[in-house]
Amino acid sequence: MNVITKKVSLPDGREISIETGKLAKQADGAVMLTMGNTMLLATVCAAKDAVPGTDFMPLQVEYREKYAAAGRFPGGFTKREGKASDEEILTCRLVDRALRPLFPSNYHAEVYVNVTLFSADGVDMPDALAGFAASAALAASDIPFDGPISEVRVARINGEFVINPTFEQLKEADMDLMVGATEENIMMVEGEMKEVSEQDLLEALKAAHEAIKPQCRVQKELMKELGTDVKREYCHEINDDELREDISKQCFQKCYDITKQGLDKHARAAAFEAVREEDKVSYLAAHAELSEDELSEKNALIDRYYHDVERDAMRRCVLDEGIRLDGRQTTDIRPIWCEASPLPGPHGSAIFTRGETQALATCTLGTKLDEKLVDGALERYYMKFLLHYNFPPFSTGEAKAQRGVGRREIGHGHLAWRGLKGQIPADYPYTVRIVSDVLESNGSSSMATTCAGTLALMDAGVPMANPVAGIAMGLIKNPGEDKYAVLSDILGDEDHLGDMDFKTTGTKNGLTATQMDIKCDGLSYEILEKALMQAKAGREHIMGEMMKTISEPRAELKPHVPRIEQIIIPKEFIGAVIGPGGKIIQQMQEDTQTTITIEEVDGVGKVQVSAPNRDAIDAAMAKIKAIVAIPEIGEVYHGTVRSVMPYGCFVEFLPGKDGLLHISEIDWKRLETVEEAGIKEGDPIDVKLIEIDPKTGKFKLSRRVLIEKPADYVERPARQRPERGERRDRGERRQRPERREVRNEAEGATSADVPSALDDMLK
Repeated sequence: MNVITKKVSLPDGREISIETGKLAKQADGAVMLTMGNTMLLATVCAAKDAVPGTDFMPLQVEYREKYAAAGRFPGGFTKREGKASDEEILTCRLVDRALRPLFPSNYHAEVYVNVTLFSADGVDMPDALAGFAASAALAASDIPFDGPISEVRVARINGEFVINPTFEQLKEADMDLMVGATEENIMMVEGEMKEVSEQDLLEALKAAHEAIKPQCRVQKELMKELGTDVKREYCHEINDDELREDISKQCFQKCYDITKQGLDKHARAAAFEAVREEDKVSYLAAHAELSEDELSEKNALIDRYYHDVERDAMRRCVLDEGIRLDGRQTTDIRPIWCEASPLPGPHGSAIFTRGETQALATCTLGTKLDEKLVDGALERYYMKFLLHYNFPPFSTGEAKAQRGVGRREIGHGHLAWRGLKGQIPADYPYTVRIVSDVLESNGSSSMATTCAGTLALMDAGVPMANPVAGIAMGLIKNPGEDKYAVLSDILGDEDHLGDMDFKTTGTKNGLTATQMDIKCDGLSYEILEKALMQAKAGREHIMGEMMKTISEPRAELKPHVPRIEQIIIPKEFIGAVIGPGGKIIQQMQEDTQTTITIEEVDGVGKVQVSAPNRDAIDAAMAKIKAIVAIPEIGEVYHGTVRSVMPYGCFVEFLPGKDGLLHISEIDWKRLETVEEAGIKEGDPIDVKLIEIDPKTGKFKLSRRVLIEKPADYVERPARQRPERGERRDRGERRQRPERREVRNEAEGATSADVPSALDDMLK
């Protein structure tokens, strides 16, 4: 067994090791990555040949966390891991986006990357290690790959950048970024920030890249030692250089002219398709001797080569004339229109339209019971702010069925969620859900979701700290050419045919989230800085247009929004409010038609009461306040007679607190029985607390003090006790004998002697 281990250190001295040759040896490449007690197994397998007709990179990345890694059982009935969670899918995407651009463009064999968390200590965050593990598995294989890469998490904590922070450290961070890069270039960025500047983001990227470089170098050492620096040969494409050249000559200028016309999405697509079909017809006419199979093969090549011509024409038009596909200049933002509250039913709603991209967002306000439980292998917590993104096929004019939520929808929704979540107050009592339905799409629908989500939140009356806007930036940069163009508010085709998709969200104070994917080599920090500053100007323009629709959160919630009121109670009263088996709190909810939740936070009880109307909330609040109230002498209470006795009755004047209403305190007139006053068990009664026994804590109540005293009432004189006479002098006391002596004397005496013995003791 040829086991090879390589180690690399993080800036703070913590060590990461990668080991191959011991586990999963039948995979094309397998690596066990270890950091402390966190261990991930990454494997990669690739098909030997491509599926005929495949002209893309069929890469599939899977990341899974075993519950056993943290010594936990999965939830649910089956008690086993099922489909991937949202958090696992997000990690898959992070790894996929860093790997995919580095496979050769003509390599089309299916590649499957699996990363599994087998051990975790709850200290180190495994998602920051998944990209490193996946790339190391590729390095240990002979699969063609222009890497290696690695990924790290960089966080700014107390002004210092920390690489791969722990769970606890991350809680104090104002920046949280995942960065994927080769030794030379940054390939992928995603993260969230607390309104930081563009320069801060650049500094974080530089710190992350410096940490990634040694991780890439150690993978290169592994490749040389294994002999996998020479990759397998493949031939997945059949090419015809003469045909490629002919299509370029015939179609380039036509495509260039279409590019300059500034057509809308569908008109432009139809125009490009007409040029392609025309070329196919002319080729068929010139090569009538070809068989049907040969012609089908040539048509497939024409489609591929023509796509490259479209790409080249678009890029040259932008670089040479600064004209984009829709006729805009590089810094122009598409026309924007917005509408707040277009839907009467939701608690908040908004439409945001930018060019041919449109998002309809709704906002729903719920109670604590509506919070989402995230029950992962390493973390278990509740989410109070949810954002869901839907991308139906009709948004792009496609005629196909709408299925379940895909990875793309989860990823785009997560980006918008990150951009908005920091602006909702932490102590906001409502659970908030945004749903964004993309109705039209031609680029940057996740940023349209961010903008529409902001408007919907303000329409719902959510007190946002600051509104958030988002923009997607693009890049055109040909290899070996110094000229480049940064594009503001990119179209879908500019994303597809360009070199960068760089999304940023932010407020007037700074950035809140970002996502960047790079498809070219040699992206300098100068270009990144230009893109960031151009994005800032674009966001400010978009924000100005949004504020014309609604500039601040509505002062009042809409009438059909459930009202929520909070009260803080002492910790020791939590049990009293809940009651045995929840009996009291359930009864209160039934009686008042409210929803009541209670939890212990920071040593106190936080109670939330929700109801459609104020009266119901007030009724529930009165009951809760009565339970937690401390009885005060002199206060008047509305109680209930719990039992009747000959000497009075017991009254529950506060929940769980009974006091004695003595028969003499019922009325000013003398009563022989309680029934004479017409009082019976279950009757409501107003009483005043007049005394609390300092020794026993018992409560003494009075009813008569609340009744007007009769004019002829004569106070009964207090009973006089007879005066005590003078005490006779008993003389000097004799010393008392010991108890044991007395007992012995009594045991030795007969019954007849006992009186005399006692007399002697008392003398």
